[in-house]
Amino acid sequence: MSVNSFLPTVWEARLMGNFTKESVAAAITTAPTRTEGKTVTFNKAGDVTVSDYDGSINWEEVSTTAVDLNLDQKKYFAFSVDDVDAVQASGDMVDTFVSNASGSIQEEVDSYVFGLYTEAHEDNVIGDDTEPESVTKDNAYDYIVDLGTKLSKKKVPKNDRYVVVNAEYLGLLSKDDRFSSNPTVLENGVVEGQVINGMQVVVSEELSTNENGDYKVIAMHRSAIGHDTQVDDVEALRLESQFADGVRGLSVYGATALRPEAMAVLTASIG
Repeated sequence: MSVNSFLPTVWEARLMGNFTKESVAAAITTAPTRTEGKTVTFNKAGDVTVSDYDGSINWEEVSTTAVDLNLDQKKYFAFSVDDVDAVQASGDMVDTFVSNASGSIQEEVDSYVFGLYTEAHEDNVIGDDTEPESVTKDNAYDYIVDLGTKLSKKKVPKNDRYVVVNAEYLGLLSKDDRFSSNPTVLENGVVEGQVINGMQVVVSEELSTNENGDYKVIAMHRSAIGHDTQVDDVEALRLESQFADGVRGLSVYGATALRPEAMAVLTASIG
């Protein structure tokens, strides 16, 4: 047993590969335009003015606003194996170990990102913790339509729209004739071929709930939230207290609401 030939880049690449494949947040949010260490930057383009043409043109400067985000959220994993070199020599074994770690990280990251529902524009809120909307199989589809209408009234772009529900809400949608009765959910949570009012349906069990168990269903454009996740370090060491090798890694992440008007939220009490 030895850790002399441990290749952290192999483990880091597999870890981030599995995370990207499974992460719901990574699939529906905006990635940074620049990365410097643990600080990432998102650029927001300003509005362009449309004027009447009278034979002359006035040129305006279109500004961009840089939004810096410090990746201050941290999660680690640490596990022991009999022989890390043997695991590394078998690529399939590496995938087995890191898929468990990346899955756990993905759940934490998605939960953090979807917790930003609190930043949604006040006009885009349906129900609240005091008076949640009672959702059944008869109206679940219609509430999703209403969330999409909220986005449209804010002139949110028609493309790259998503609505995030959990498995229970998806079950209600499946009982509506306008939705598939046997939906296929891909690895990143996307429900294949299912679009409601211009929004791709996505499933995640990391949606926020209140103390009464009411769900926060989120409709959003990709530009609503900026997010990034990095693997800070992965290393192997010989454990002193065991006849085994240890592998540990640190992941950092963060998210911020870039366009609150491009996000709508429903507080749903499942009836």
